[in-house]
Amino acid sequence: CYQSTTLENILVARAYTHEHQLTLLSMVAAKMVEDCFRVLIMDSVTALFRVDFTGRGELAERQQKLGLLLSKLVKLAEEFNVAVVLTNQVVADPGGAAMFTADPKKPIGGHVLAHASTTRLSLRKGRGEQRICKIYDSPCLPESEAVFAIAEEGVVDAKD
Repeated sequence: CYQSTTLENILVARAYTHEHQLTLLSMVAAKMVEDCFRVLIMDSVTALFRVDFTGRGELAERQQKLGLLLSKLVKLAEEFNVAVVLTNQVVADPGGAAMFTADPKKPIGGHVLAHASTTRLSLRKGRGEQRICKIYDSPCLPESEAVFAIAEEGVVDAKD
């Protein structure tokens, strides 16, 4: 069965602290030396940093540690020729610009995450089953949106 073969080629690990996240990343690097991988997905890249470092007093240390993790991810991507996909959280921007924009949410992680990323996408729910993917920032792609749906057979064109 195609599905079981695919699942056999997926490794999953769960981190519980930002230090554990870095340890797991070192273990992944060691595994990449032994086996061939094509993609590395890290879900909620900033979540553990937000838990381990709270308040503005720890912001500088949090961003420094996040920068270290992102630097290691970039090195893995280049050394092993793997695509790195990060998911992240957004936060409402309470600043003055919020009333002038249709969507006042911004990604968490600040400039550290922005500079470590090549192309950033923003995903949101549309009407009904529609999902919208917007190119948030990219050096080689213009800002644009694509509407799609997720169905049992995978990603499909959205119905109006």
